[in-house]
Amino acid sequence: MSAPLEGIRVLDWTVYQQGPISTVMLGDLGAEVIKIEERGAGDLSRQVSGWMGLHTELGEGRNFYFENNNYNKKGITIDLKNDEAREVVRRLVEHSDVFVLNIRQQVAQKLGVDYETLRSYNPRLIYAQATGYGPEGEDTNRPTIDPMVAARSGIISSFTPAGMPPHYPNLAIVDQIGATILSYSILAALVARERHGMGQRVDTSLLGSALWLQAMHVNTHLLLDKDLSRSNRERATNPLYSYYKCADGQWMSLGLLDSDRYWSRFCQAMNMTELEHDPRFLSAKSRAKNHEELIEILDTAFSRKTTGEWTEVLKGYPEFMFDPVNTVPDVIRDPQARVNNYIREFPHPSLGTVAMVGAPFRLEKTPTATPFAAPTLGQHTDEVLQNICGYTSTEIVGLRKAGVV
Repeated sequence: MSAPLEGIRVLDWTVYQQGPISTVMLGDLGAEVIKIEERGAGDLSRQVSGWMGLHTELGEGRNFYFENNNYNKKGITIDLKNDEAREVVRRLVEHSDVFVLNIRQQVAQKLGVDYETLRSYNPRLIYAQATGYGPEGEDTNRPTIDPMVAARSGIISSFTPAGMPPHYPNLAIVDQIGATILSYSILAALVARERHGMGQRVDTSLLGSALWLQAMHVNTHLLLDKDLSRSNRERATNPLYSYYKCADGQWMSLGLLDSDRYWSRFCQAMNMTELEHDPRFLSAKSRAKNHEELIEILDTAFSRKTTGEWTEVLKGYPEFMFDPVNTVPDVIRDPQARVNNYIREFPHPSLGTVAMVGAPFRLEKTPTATPFAAPTLGQHTDEVLQNICGYTSTEIVGLRKAGVV
């Protein structure tokens, strides 16, 4: 069977991460993604020589940041400041289904790739724009990046323990959820087009995506006027829903939320049956009242075995929810991640066989597409111009001489 989006063509005029990752996801689903880059410089993420303090060059002009954000794509270059480029864009749009961009709308209008212009070429086009702060309001045209929105949306505050300076791990989670929401909205628009026959404009933003990512926390404020963001392990009122340090220095996470349901079996698992009928701990209410004493007891108990040993013990109780607190090197070796293809391998023309994070889902009848490496700058320009836009080889030579592509 073919991949679910096979036959869908996506034009990707995006940079850095939010936009590019969304089209990677569409490529995973089988869409033909054509990345449009500025003639000469290309996507500025090609120039990233360091990322979060790391040297990211991979050799042969490739770097980790661009490769991570742009596999599953063909690549062409166009100088959109050249008037003749408008004709190239028109032909591309006429033969495409989706146009994705994450630049400010005022720039898109200046370059002639705004929604009104492009839908005049193709009324069925899905025009998907990702911004920083949303399509309305005084900040709609402000530039921004992941850490700025993490700060504004409250995510950094939620990550930071009380009394400490702001802390935000180097995960780019706002960009990643922004990309996910963008691809989700594109899929919804494609379904709507299939049902109703019309294209439309789609707007998403980093700010809106960041709020959605932490909807449980935000809605707790909105509905209960409570703050759940700064829990303290030593003051956890349910000690069975917390973290404990083991003999090897690693931590074990327990998720026994309904503690009354699990209490008897938990005491058995911990070889502490004398606690089951201890008046201090007979119910969730009493355990909450005496939580500091119970946490101290469990701290001592967990310190007697390694995380591996506790994993084997707790696996004997199938109803328990628990896991070790892994590092990233731990999880990329996790057999569960590998067997489900959440870490997948594919051939790369420069790097040999590479492993990267795979699609986090499986479709039984329409499997995801086989991934392929990010394009070199302009790698597929001739192929796209000839096969999609209908230019002859002679015309392509003329476009190159004119500085259009």
